Amino acid sequence: MNLLDFLIPAAHAQQAAGQAQPGGMMGSLLFPIVLIAIMYFLMIRPQMKRAKEHRTMLAALEKGNEVITNGGLAGVVSDIGESFVTVQIAENVRVRVQKTAIAAVLPKGTLKGA
Repeated sequence: MNLLDFLIPAAHAQQAAGQAQPGGMMGSLLFPIVLIAIMYFLMIRPQMKRAKEHRTMLAALEKGNEVITNGGLAGVVSDIGESFVTVQIAENVRVRVQKTAIAAVLPKGTLKGA
């Protein structure tokens, strides 16, 4: 009688040594692949789509567009530079913001009604 016989039953040790796990290698590889695919379709792909839409919106930006910034300032675009946009938020009040800070282009006439 060995000390390990008390810790690991002999029948269980023989069964584990003689047989392979059901499912084997295919089952252990399938789970991470499925998990990566789910994360791609639920998280990565929608984020890339939103970023692409934002880039196209900024590329189509022109003078006279009514915009709202990430900080909540609403105004009319008066000048467009390489990476900065000048937004007129009131009469004789102009603010320079980064292009990436533009959250949305508003429909024409939105600011006149406010």
